[in-house]
Amino acid sequence: MKIEQIYTGCISHIAYYIESKGEAAIFDPLREVDPYIQKAEKDHAKIKYVFETHFHADFVSGHLDLAKKTGAQIVYGPTANPGFEAIIAEDNQLFKLGDYQIKVIHTPGHTMESTTYLLIDEKGNEHGIISGDTLFIGDVGRPDLAQHVIADLTEEKLAGHLFDSLRNKIMSLNDDLIVYPNHGAGSACGKKMSKETTDTLGNQKKTNYALNPKLSKEDFIVELLTGLTTPPGYFPKNVVLNITGYESMDIVMERGLNPISVSNFENFLADGEYFILDCRRADEFAKGFIPNSINIGLESNFAMWVGELIKDINQKMILICPLGKEEEAIIRLARVGYDQAIGYLEGGFEAWKNTGKPIEIVNRINAEEFEKRYSNNQFEIIDVRKISEFDSEHVERAINIPLNQLEKRIIEFPKKPCIIHCAGGYRSMIAASILMKYGIDDFVDVEGGFSAISKTNVPVSEYICPSTLL
Repeated sequence: MKIEQIYTGCISHIAYYIESKGEAAIFDPLREVDPYIQKAEKDHAKIKYVFETHFHADFVSGHLDLAKKTGAQIVYGPTANPGFEAIIAEDNQLFKLGDYQIKVIHTPGHTMESTTYLLIDEKGNEHGIISGDTLFIGDVGRPDLAQHVIADLTEEKLAGHLFDSLRNKIMSLNDDLIVYPNHGAGSACGKKMSKETTDTLGNQKKTNYALNPKLSKEDFIVELLTGLTTPPGYFPKNVVLNITGYESMDIVMERGLNPISVSNFENFLADGEYFILDCRRADEFAKGFIPNSINIGLESNFAMWVGELIKDINQKMILICPLGKEEEAIIRLARVGYDQAIGYLEGGFEAWKNTGKPIEIVNRINAEEFEKRYSNNQFEIIDVRKISEFDSEHVERAINIPLNQLEKRIIEFPKKPCIIHCAGGYRSMIAASILMKYGIDDFVDVEGGFSAISKTNVPVSEYICPSTLL
């Protein structure tokens, strides 16, 4: 059996390609499916099945396009009720793939249809489990994402189901099985995920807090629900798309890969209906940008921040991209269901700038300059990191307004000169672009963020303190 793990770092997602005797299966594919098809063609294999571990919240799966392009059958576990043709497998049902078998193990808890797939080789030996969001390395799936799908289904009930699934279905399996999860560190689908993306089940039984045999069901539920952050706002929308269906990626790409001239771009700006998304690096954006555009750089968690900050998943967008990155931007938007990019500025920002059109800049200072200005109480210091980051360690006197709360709290923003920062400069530039769109420009941004500030002599608090405006 050929098992290939396909990791996509920007959304901490893991898909799997399995091939045996000219037959292939894809588990939890991303929206752009051509790479999977190319892998199968290289192996002279036909994609027979697309296995889904559950209805995903953090990305839009490529199951529909993949099935349409290859003739593969889509498989879900028990209780799934998709709005399209699929095999709804029974618990313990076996699927044959070449010389190998794939066994369905229904493991509700993260969601009610959540399913783990046991891989069995040609000799009948159990090799590993593709565990979806049921079991991660160092963690398990959060149980609060599907509670609104079914009436009276609470996160406590889901956590109880997950306890039963882990104890009765997973922990009874052989210790030497390889665990193949759907996510790695950085995903919002768990809270303690390891940077490792595989492990033996035996080691997870020893090290994963959720598999501690001494935990009672009641203690497990408390442990699992403690410390969960609010899930990103786009998660429920992605679940709906994965259940009901969506436009073909080919249509999305054709619509988005539309070059728009500077003169036509001005017309779109005047219309006011379109979200102008600048995907360049923070340092490039700071030096010059088109008024009213919002910066979310491709170099980091682009899709996650798009989903967090653009509330309407059907928002029409025009992109300003680094040259040659237009296709990548459209793909990464579509991964989280943002399909309405209608084009990109032809020639990028430089084309706009070269015509002499109005531009704006973000004033920035380095950490050393921040240190010099720190004692000047004429400045408010705004930290846009997450509450947990701020509570762990922050500059004394700083006020915490997390980036994902900034727009709804814009009225609270201080009416005096400010210095803003995040951890490294990526999020604070997003914040800067939002502030300037609202007409707030009496601030400077710190290059390198808290990471750079912490290397200076600026006093830092290491204890938890209130993160509210005074």
